[in-house]
Amino acid sequence: MIMIIERSSEWQEDFLNRLDKDEQWNSWTLYKRNYEIIKSNLITEFSGLQCVKYLPKLTPLLHQLEAATTVIESMNGKAILADEVGLGKTIEAGLILKEYLIRGLVKKALILAPASLINQWVEELNLKFHIPAMAFKKKYPIEHYDIIVMSMDTAKKSPHREVIYAQDYDIIIIDEAHKLKNHKTQIYQFVQSLKKKFCLLLTATPIQNDVFELFYLVSLLKPGHLGNYETFQSAFSASKHNLEHDEFLKELVNQVMVRNRREDTSIEWTNRRVHTIPIQFTKEEREAYDLLVMLKDVSPVFSSSMSLITLQKEMCSSKEATCLTLSKMLESCVQQEEIDYVQALLEKIMSLEINSKAERTAEIIAQVNDKVIIFTEYRATQIYIQWYLHTKGITSVLFNGKYNKSKRDYMKHLFKEQAQVLIATEAGGEGINLQFCHHVINYDLPWNPMKLEQRIGRVHRLGQEEDVHIYNLAIENTIEDDILALLHTKIDVFEKVVGDLDAILTNLKKSI
Repeated sequence: MIMIIERSSEWQEDFLNRLDKDEQWNSWTLYKRNYEIIKSNLITEFSGLQCVKYLPKLTPLLHQLEAATTVIESMNGKAILADEVGLGKTIEAGLILKEYLIRGLVKKALILAPASLINQWVEELNLKFHIPAMAFKKKYPIEHYDIIVMSMDTAKKSPHREVIYAQDYDIIIIDEAHKLKNHKTQIYQFVQSLKKKFCLLLTATPIQNDVFELFYLVSLLKPGHLGNYETFQSAFSASKHNLEHDEFLKELVNQVMVRNRREDTSIEWTNRRVHTIPIQFTKEEREAYDLLVMLKDVSPVFSSSMSLITLQKEMCSSKEATCLTLSKMLESCVQQEEIDYVQALLEKIMSLEINSKAERTAEIIAQVNDKVIIFTEYRATQIYIQWYLHTKGITSVLFNGKYNKSKRDYMKHLFKEQAQVLIATEAGGEGINLQFCHHVINYDLPWNPMKLEQRIGRVHRLGQEEDVHIYNLAIENTIEDDILALLHTKIDVFEKVVGDLDAILTNLKKSI
């Protein structure tokens, strides 16, 4: 590229005018004023955060300041912010963004977050950091935003994806970055294709199910830092739930990851009290469960291990969730023999009068005599639990991912002011802060231990003044035994590579 530089002659006219008219050559007052303005905008030191003095409405905690400083000075603005839930990763990201804005290193920023957290991001950046961030609206072209907050799902789809690719963003911030999962997901491929001078990935759970998820996150920030997939697999003898040379891997990961634990901060945290509660099926529930397991031998429709696993998990949750799935699968049955078997099984399940897990849940709520959050994986179960608790005189509200922001806020208000119980699905519980509650019942156990950590993090966070009690319900001699065993295995992998994890499980031997 050839750059043409031309000498300006405009100064000559001004010079001759002043000479002819004997005008004042300078103004000491204007000079001093200009000098002071320039001086006040100078950043006199390169090390240390300069942005704090421009944030009168924010008093960052020490670990947040240290995290932001480390990312800027040691990681060149490319990092995984992996603090435990509730320690303020958003504040750390805001500090980094503000610092780069002040230094003139960032002018355009793209922030990707789950849809439920968009407004929270905009409010925090505007009110706490005085950063003019705006939530994306379809009527305004993307290129007109300097600092834009968008949902992941919106950004990755056409026509937005192509417009975003055309922008020159100085920094990309991705909240709940564990949702990227691996190179096969659409959102991962989208983020991988973005131009990234600086990039922050926020997640308390960089490993959700297997160690390769961490490999892919690190590869987004620094391609080749852990080698390619085959090299990584070979060097660390890595499989989904096992690996070798974990200390060396942890050292490499820590070069691109900042992780603060609650016990590492100067804050005095309340304790976690974890209770894993074994539950016995009634004779009738056991018979129905066993007949359900035998479906794999009766019909090819149920030969898929995933279909059967789903049904077994639902049977451990509620007959409503189970029958909803069974009824849909019945439509795919062809042979009269299998149709008869499934119909008989449906009648058997629907005739059940007792839900042992629901009974134990009501007992716990009565014992604690305080506000309780229940997490279930199924909306059919969610509705059933509300009905069942109502029969016991226990007030409750529902909370799920289908609710818009105003309804979510209203349900949260009802829970705080009136209802004793909030019944949430996984999607519904994302991003809500409920420090006024300190009892969590995991009615359904997920395969992923980090989902448990995220659930508990809704209450065990800054502002919690009471010890937090977690009740993990598991029906004995069912698939929930397998889930518990796998949860422990996955926790072990997480702790080997990322670091210690606060208590989310106990051995299946304690009851209350």
